[in-house]
Amino acid sequence: MTINLAKLGVPVNGNPTNQGLLMPKLQYRFRVNFLNFGVTKATNELTKQIITASRPSPEFDDVMLDVYNSRIHIAGKPKWAPVSIVIRDDASGAVSRLVGEQVQKQFDFYEQASAASGADYKFQTHIELLDGGNGAYTPVVLERFELYGCYLQKVEYKGGDYKSSEPLDITLSITYDNAAQYNSAEQLNGIGVPVGRPSRPGSQATG
Repeated sequence: MTINLAKLGVPVNGNPTNQGLLMPKLQYRFRVNFLNFGVTKATNELTKQIITASRPSPEFDDVMLDVYNSRIHIAGKPKWAPVSIVIRDDASGAVSRLVGEQVQKQFDFYEQASAASGADYKFQTHIELLDGGNGAYTPVVLERFELYGCYLQKVEYKGGDYKSSEPLDITLSITYDNAAQYNSAEQLNGIGVPVGRPSRPGSQATG
């Protein structure tokens, strides 16, 4: 008797024979690139030392409209939750220096002088999910989130612990103005893809 692997999975639309599952994106297959981060621009050192990185999370303000006997909810202004990126703090100090440079671009703690405008310190962050290729097999980017107008909202340097053998790390909380989502063909796919306005002025809040 031969096991039919095509039947593993969830039947779709009442059909007991399904086509199997699609390959998922895996958490450990990713990389993060920074553009215009710091001063020396040696951001490959950051990319090589990253431990974890969250993906963008869009959220809408909830607008409640009170009517006669009920309430109606509509979506208000969108906002993006900060992205958290954890980086190993290497013994050479390269990572710590790059992070410090970016912090100093945002505010000079020595001179107590702030940047003249956001354009003086904001950077881009690209979070890419990969297919696992390496070496002679160039990895394929399955998905890329591009974050625009980024700045470091918070930097947390992990402290020492005599009981622990874990490496020290630095946690970056990155706030950004907007984000777009691209597929493996470098096309907008998901957030950012043009879909047109779903309604016209004067339409009903419930419709």
